Amino acid sequence: MSRVAKAPVTLPKGTSVTLNGQQVEVKGKNGTLSLRLHDLVELKQEEDTLLLSPVQNSKDAMMHTGTMRSLLNNMVHGVSEGFERRLQLIGVGYRANVAGNKVNLNVGYSHPVEYTLPEGVTAETPTQTEIILKSNDKQQLGQAAAKIRGFRPPEPYKGKGIRYSDEHVVRKEAKKK
Repeated sequence: MSRVAKAPVTLPKGTSVTLNGQQVEVKGKNGTLSLRLHDLVELKQEEDTLLLSPVQNSKDAMMHTGTMRSLLNNMVHGVSEGFERRLQLIGVGYRANVAGNKVNLNVGYSHPVEYTLPEGVTAETPTQTEIILKSNDKQQLGQAAAKIRGFRPPEPYKGKGIRYSDEHVVRKEAKKK
C-alpha cells in the first residue's frame, strides 16, 4: 500500500484550493494551477490540509491516489514558493544569455542555438556559464531544463556540455596507446 497517499497535503498561508467535482484549482502568490483528479481518487479539504483517499480498495486506486497526492503537493509548493532549476555550461567558449523569453546558447556548434521558453517559465543568467530557470509548474520547468540540456548533454571524456548544477558526470579514461 502506498505511504505517499496517506500523507496529508498542508496548505501554507495565502494558498487556497477550489474543488469543482474532479477539477482542483490551487491559487497562491505565484499564480494559479489546475489539475483533474483521477476517477479512482477522492479529495477532502479539512481547514488547511488536503486528504486524498481511494474510492475503492484496489492496488490501482491506491497507486493513482499516491500519484495525485504528489502532483497536488507539487502544485501547492509551486504556487506558494515556486521551483528553480540551475544549469551549468562547461566547455571552452560555451556561453548563454537570456533575451526576453529566449535563451541563446553558444555550445560549440557552427551556429548559436536559440530556445524559446514555454509560458510560465522564466530564465536568468547571473554568469555566462550559468542558467537559472524558475516556474511554479514543476513538470513544465523540468521539461524546459531537459530540452536545454539536450542541446549539448555532458560527455564522459572531458565533461563538456550542459549539465544540471547537482548532476555528477562519471568521467571515463581516455584511450591508451
